[in-house]
Amino acid sequence: MTMLRLITWISTALGRRQARVLLHLIAGYFLLFAPTARRSSRTYLTRVLGQPARIRHIYRHFLTFAATIHDRIYLLNSRFDLFDIDVHQPAVIDAAIAAGQGVLLLGAHLGSFEVLRAVGRQHPGLCVVMVMYEQNAKRINAILSAINPAAEQNIIPLGRMDSMIRVQEQLGNGALVGLLGDRSFGLEKVQSIAFLGAPALWPSGPFRMAAILRRPIFFMVGLHTGPGKYEIFFDELSDFTNVERADREAALHRAMDKYVNLLDKYCHFSPYNWFNFFDFWR
Repeated sequence: MTMLRLITWISTALGRRQARVLLHLIAGYFLLFAPTARRSSRTYLTRVLGQPARIRHIYRHFLTFAATIHDRIYLLNSRFDLFDIDVHQPAVIDAAIAAGQGVLLLGAHLGSFEVLRAVGRQHPGLCVVMVMYEQNAKRINAILSAINPAAEQNIIPLGRMDSMIRVQEQLGNGALVGLLGDRSFGLEKVQSIAFLGAPALWPSGPFRMAAILRRPIFFMVGLHTGPGKYEIFFDELSDFTNVERADREAALHRAMDKYVNLLDKYCHFSPYNWFNFFDFWR
């Protein structure tokens, strides 16, 4: 936390371009002193690039991750003027936001979820809410507080009695409600689906939430494509509005297959944006 506050101060005092020099030092540090992350990066990059990953590939992977974390400092301080963000947004999401219906979004540890705030900039008063496990929520709140103590954080912890009710309330208020669907914490059902050529386990919880709430759910990713440049993509995963209980499991499996296929697609589109630094296939 001390290092994060120092980097935040340097970034705001010296400016974005000067502070980016630190990112190379951070990437080099992890390359030298984080063997688990280095091995995991090599495994993933070898799969997605279709060739043995070299040191330069792993370094670029760490540097991209550092860049997205660094950009978060400015995104949380509403410095959208520093970024070139291209939003590929289907009309159905625009219509839902305009009607105040709320939108349920499923992302991954791919790119940056914070750039979603750029969508909120197009719609004054639009609230962005994240749903995550309680321990993660506490950590994220601490990190975001270090970046900008005044930033209003909207995080709903999972695992509480009122979690589903709070999600439903936020959707009813027209909020963008986001979850990450590429990690399981051993407390929910999982499904084995091939990803980048090998089976991996995926949690079904986010899809079950959409089914219980009888809501459409959309895939969302914000890919870092260069210094200060992002591309945001939305894709519809499934509409559970009229799915009968007997058909729910089949609809869940179809939606999960589509989610993993989209992850595969966008990992190939921008391979250095995948930020799961552990052996994902074990």
